[in-house]
Amino acid sequence: MRRCGSLLQVSTDFSAVIQRFYHLQSERMETYRLFEEGHEAYLRTGPHYDFEHYKQLVHEITQAFSGISREVLQIKERLQQQFDRADLSEHIEKLQSSEKEKLQLTAELQLLRQRAQDQPEDGDCQEQIQQLKHRIIKNREALSEIMQDFKYDSEESG
Repeated sequence: MRRCGSLLQVSTDFSAVIQRFYHLQSERMETYRLFEEGHEAYLRTGPHYDFEHYKQLVHEITQAFSGISREVLQIKERLQQQFDRADLSEHIEKLQSSEKEKLQLTAELQLLRQRAQDQPEDGDCQEQIQQLKHRIIKNREALSEIMQDFKYDSEESG
């Protein structure tokens, strides 16, 4: 009888870890939304940009992403060590790599948008923006696929 209670606890812990992971991903998506809104507000302050305000936003966004990543990596370790779920741990590894790429692409796009606003005669800039947007779409598709695989694999055993 004791064993059954122990298994229930492990199952509940596993479920709680998975739910926390999904919550962190939601936080990450919300942080991207705030980052995008903040950048749009920053662009509206041009041509004499309010860089100090934007710099503070970037600092706060960076801290938020760092905290989320740190906790996601802790979850990755728990899934590997405590629950012996290398498959889920691998999904998180891929996810973290794609999230890092997404952040880099987002930052590049923001810089290009500002350049396009400051130099509207630069036609090359618009082409680069379109290429970056395409790469971001591909990245989002990859993230979605990783999350689907994670969901399928985590429910398979749950």
